[in-house]
This record gives sequence, structure tokens and C-alpha cells, in this order.
Amino acid sequence: MAVYVSMLRGINLGKRRVKMEDLRALYESLGLTDAKTYVQSGNVVFKSKLKDERKLASLIEKGIAQRFGFESGVVLRSADELEAVVAANPFAKRKDVHPGKLLVWFVREAPTAAVRKAVLAVPADPEELKLGEREIYCYFPNGQARPGIKWASVEKALAVPGTGRNWNSVMQLLDMARAMEAGE
Repeated sequence: MAVYVSMLRGINLGKRRVKMEDLRALYESLGLTDAKTYVQSGNVVFKSKLKDERKLASLIEKGIAQRFGFESGVVLRSADELEAVVAANPFAKRKDVHPGKLLVWFVREAPTAAVRKAVLAVPADPEELKLGEREIYCYFPNGQARPGIKWASVEKALAVPGTGRNWNSVMQLLDMARAMEAGE
């Protein structure tokens, strides 16, 4: 069975509250095994026989809507894909980049050339945007509390669903996925 990391959008914000034990139970009820959550923001590492990520994301989204009564976008990465995200980090060699100030925005589909151009045209100073295959790496040198970049403009330019995780969370999710693969 393949190991996947699912990142849910907008969980535990406002009225969209979900206990992590309930989320794990939902995944198990969908036939997804060994579901483990990380923090309260909808990160689940699990195993599945399904290989089609679109079908898998749809299955989880429908389950969330039925069980919890609201919609939440789901972005998936296999353990290998998440490792590739880490390896492709364009800020990795910079000593001035604090991991807590680096955000990875995960999208379902690779943006087209036109979308990439539109994203990079969004004024970002002092933040720095770098595009990956299906990720945007954004460094917030002054933290995310009062960013110069208008993230809503980035999302509008992307025109595809996504969700963000800070670098520390990305690394923890990768560690969890690799441990699950190793049978730990």
C-alpha cells in the first residue's frame, strides 16, 4: 500500500471544527489505513490501495462533507512526492531563511505557464516567491503576521485549490510518512 499525506484546507477555522480522533476515524471508515494526524489543521498521513490521487481526494472530500457537514479541499502528496518537495526547496542553501518563516503552498495541479507568470507578477516585497512543480515556496522574512504580499491575489492568480504548510510541518509530515513506510 502507498503512503500518502493529505492536507485539508480550512480545518478548525471558524465553525469548521473537527477533532483529530474524529478525522482519523473518518479516514479509517473510508478504507484508508493507519491514519495519523499532525497538529489540529487537517494533516493526515495514511496508507491506501488507491493509486489515483484525484479519486482519493474526492473520496476524502465527500467523506468530510457527509460526516462533518462542510466542504474542505484536500491536497495529496505521496511520500516520494513530499520528499521531492523538500529536495526542491529553492531556499535550502540560504542560511538567512528561518524554517518557521517559510511556507509551502500545495496545489492539486501544476499551474500552466500563463498561471505561473500571473503568480510571479503579484507584488511580493519583502516576501520572496519561488515556484515548484505543484508548490509555491514563499519566504516571509518578517513573519506571516503582517505580510507585504496579498495572498488572496496569489490564490486568485493560481485559480486551483491549494493549502499552505510551514516548513517545520512539511518536514514533520515527511518524517511521519517515511516512518509509516518503514513500518514504524
